[in-house]
Amino acid sequence: MAITKKRVLVTGGAGFLGSHLCERLLADGYTVLCVDNYFTGSKDNIGHLLGDPNFEAMRHDITFPLYVEVDEIFNLACPASPIHYQFDPVQTTKTSVVGAINMLGLAKRTRAKVFQASTSEVYGDPTISPQPETYRGNVNPLGPRACYDEGKRCAETLFFDYHRQHKTRVKVVRIFNTYGPRMHPQDGRVVSNFIIQALTGQDITLYGDGLQTRAFCYVDDLIEGFVRMMATGEDVTGPINLGNPHEITVRELAERVIAMTGASSRIVHQPLPQDDPLQRCPDITLARATLGWQPQVALEAGLGRTIAYFERLLALQKTARVPAEAG
Repeated sequence: MAITKKRVLVTGGAGFLGSHLCERLLADGYTVLCVDNYFTGSKDNIGHLLGDPNFEAMRHDITFPLYVEVDEIFNLACPASPIHYQFDPVQTTKTSVVGAINMLGLAKRTRAKVFQASTSEVYGDPTISPQPETYRGNVNPLGPRACYDEGKRCAETLFFDYHRQHKTRVKVVRIFNTYGPRMHPQDGRVVSNFIIQALTGQDITLYGDGLQTRAFCYVDDLIEGFVRMMATGEDVTGPINLGNPHEITVRELAERVIAMTGASSRIVHQPLPQDDPLQRCPDITLARATLGWQPQVALEAGLGRTIAYFERLLALQKTARVPAEAG
């Protein structure tokens, strides 16, 4: 008797994290439906998967209902960098809130497990560090980052209300700074910013004094955490922090990127954006205990792979700009 493969929906599947997740799910033997409206996602991220008979891509905006039959849902759809989520803040909030309602409605109808990619931004500019899941945050609901921060907070509320009211099987993780190949080159985040600036001979831009700290998790480690979380029993709902607990200053990251690329870039300073957190570091005690998970890829190794990706991307862009010679 043939065993039917689980059909998994990944919203935001053509994005940075989504494309890596689609890849991992296919490798694990699932049938994958990738949904994306391509606002920040790219067909290039999933082009190599289109020939796989177990992969399907659909253009769709999750602020509109989606009628498909699936066994599991990974809800990753939403711009995640300040430049992109502040471009159309109303749409960002709608994607988080209305998108969550639509995906939870789909999960309720199909009785699918549904995973919410929440964010460390729910902690705002934290007053304690590292941040445990029990910390309720320090968020400015009126600031320019609120469309994302509060949108994701409301999405978490909806997930747990659906769980209590409708017995929907929910899984919620809070993602901390993640980096790796397929990051959007213009996403405005420090890893991609620094690498692009170094590789193109520009000055490296530091906001504030550069002493604010971040903790960077390589994408493969994060995806492993996603898969482990979805595989947990019904008693595990989250939220669970996923990220690297080892902090470094943003200035130290800039210096490391300059050294690894061999760039001659200077470091220049600009004012710190409003509500930009001074510290962002996860307490992953719960992830270790519940999922047996912790990051494995060292920053040096992960940066090396990410730099190599952007070198290839810039080389391709340069080739595309060179006009063909007249025959």
